[in-house]
Amino acid sequence: MNAEVIRPPRAVLRRDTGNWGLQGALHRRGLGPVAGVDEAGRGACAGPLVIASCVLRPGDAARLDGLTDSKLMTATARDRMFDLVKARALDYAVVVVPTAEVDLKGVHVSNIEGMRRAVARLGTHPGYVLTDGFRVPGLTAPSMPVIKGDQAAACVAAASVLAKVTRDRIMARLHEDLPEYRFDVHKGYCTGLHTRALTEHGPSHEHRWSFANVAASGVAHGKRAPHRVALSVAAAAVVQNGVSPPVDGDRTPRPGGARNG
Repeated sequence: MNAEVIRPPRAVLRRDTGNWGLQGALHRRGLGPVAGVDEAGRGACAGPLVIASCVLRPGDAARLDGLTDSKLMTATARDRMFDLVKARALDYAVVVVPTAEVDLKGVHVSNIEGMRRAVARLGTHPGYVLTDGFRVPGLTAPSMPVIKGDQAAACVAAASVLAKVTRDRIMARLHEDLPEYRFDVHKGYCTGLHTRALTEHGPSHEHRWSFANVAASGVAHGKRAPHRVALSVAAAAVVQNGVSPPVDGDRTPRPGGARNG
């Protein structure tokens, strides 16, 4: 039987354990250490994708009070929890997938591969892995997707904090080089501020040209992607007069968005 489809034995979750209940139940059944995995930047149209894995110490709930989905925390609380998780975790790993790799493989494939890499990089081999929302095949341990895992499981929440704070700091550094896009404010997500910057300046080398809005902006500004892009369904739909946006290494536009390779 494939490891990733093994289901844990039935266990009673105590109501007073909050988001520590699930991993606590797995530990009691002898399935620990339990690793949580989560990502940051999946929906952004600029910047890297960051994936983290984390193994927390059983019984550390009091020391990590306030740990929850990173998106529900203030920036100050996230920074504090980031340092605390790094200090208290039994083990953790962070994988940064650069923009060019996201464009070449697509967001979903990059995310799945990044989660595998994040688990594989753990020095402590997990007995079980909890993922946020969807199944991840090919992990090195049995796993289970958890709906709203970053709120329901502390180890997933810890991974979400590690991923988000790491990515936010990367985007803040990118702002220093590309201040016109205000990456320090929207972190590469498709906000009104970001859309206006794309309209005015066109895409930068840190934008994801596989996203339709970025490809359209590139066409409008006569720009080429700085790296190879595997045209997704969304990007292929961005056509002007039946011609897809060109990319470096393939400078001949093809009708209907089609391109060799």
